[in-house]
Amino acid sequence: MKNYLKLAFYVTLTLSAEAFAQTASAPIEDRLHASTNDSPVAYVYVSSTVPGGSVNEIGAYAAAPNGKLTSIPGSPFQENAASMAVNGKFLFAVDGYGANIDSYRIESNGALRYAITTGTESPDNCDVVGQLFLDHTGTSLYGLGYAEGGCNNNTYENFPVDKATGGLDIAGNNNANDWLSLPATFIGSNEYAYTASCLADLYWGIWGYKRSENGALSAIVSARPPTPPAGTFYCPSQAAADPTNHVAISMQPVNNSTFNPDGPPTLATFTAEANGNLITTSTHSNMPETSVVDVKDLNMSPSGKLLAVGGTGGLQIFHFNGSEPIKPYTGLITKDEIDQFFWDNQNHLYAISRTAGKLFVFTITPTSYSEAQGSPYTIEKPQNIIVQPTK
Repeated sequence: MKNYLKLAFYVTLTLSAEAFAQTASAPIEDRLHASTNDSPVAYVYVSSTVPGGSVNEIGAYAAAPNGKLTSIPGSPFQENAASMAVNGKFLFAVDGYGANIDSYRIESNGALRYAITTGTESPDNCDVVGQLFLDHTGTSLYGLGYAEGGCNNNTYENFPVDKATGGLDIAGNNNANDWLSLPATFIGSNEYAYTASCLADLYWGIWGYKRSENGALSAIVSARPPTPPAGTFYCPSQAAADPTNHVAISMQPVNNSTFNPDGPPTLATFTAEANGNLITTSTHSNMPETSVVDVKDLNMSPSGKLLAVGGTGGLQIFHFNGSEPIKPYTGLITKDEIDQFFWDNQNHLYAISRTAGKLFVFTITPTSYSEAQGSPYTIEKPQNIIVQPTK
């Protein structure tokens, strides 16, 4: 299991063609212009591997109100960035080796200016950090890292943020766990965060954490999935919180005997009680199935009304309504593998496909959806994406 965990740590998302026509992909640099008359609604940052090289760079784009992207002056920025997070003022990026977190000031036009580097070394970790995520205030940055001398337990490293300089403190580990493999998601109160993990359709868990005033996370709950049909169990894999106190979690049915998938992934909804415990009214009869095959990412819209699900089979949107059963909305709005995506505050969803080398932009509301002008864009070897809303 340890070898699998190390691999998982480093390898960190049906409409007809007539109903959902897409613009033919062309290299993004050929189709993005350096200026626009529209005030951007978001800045989009994509780390990708330099053509012919082994290091990454950051492509930076301004999103117009209609979702069309334009290159930000200076892009691509020659920074060897992997996982990224933003807090409105700074972009934080793990370097390509996981040994440092670089902070970049986000300029008024979305350009990046280097600010400071923080080493990730700590007496009780293995000097490697992977995926980054922030709390809602942007003052606590967390990195999924190895803990203990043998580098054989995963943990959330806590890095308090200096909002003036972008510098980071090293506050230590938060409850090492063999099976942690993904960032946690904070509910609206910012007091509790949740994550799920499904390893090899065999080892699984749902965990909750309480955030203290200094940003430290302490384990509070280990929840269970809904009751599965006879002969199967649910392997929870991804979690996404809404702006109040609900958490959507993807559930892969697995055969008890063969430990192989037993049907498509389904979606459950949980409610966080005042003490952080998770409860659910989801059952195997009211959880919708997804068409994305293997779930790669799950992300809630800012309104909490839409849930995006991406995977090896494409991207799909569902209606979300708190503790009520999740409802199907769209079929697959693309059939390219979708690995990672984020929303802005103006109904746009930005998604990357590592296998197809594409950046998609969709405009999605509870009543309509379409692909934005110019999408999809071709980007060679995209690795990670992050979105900074401006409105």
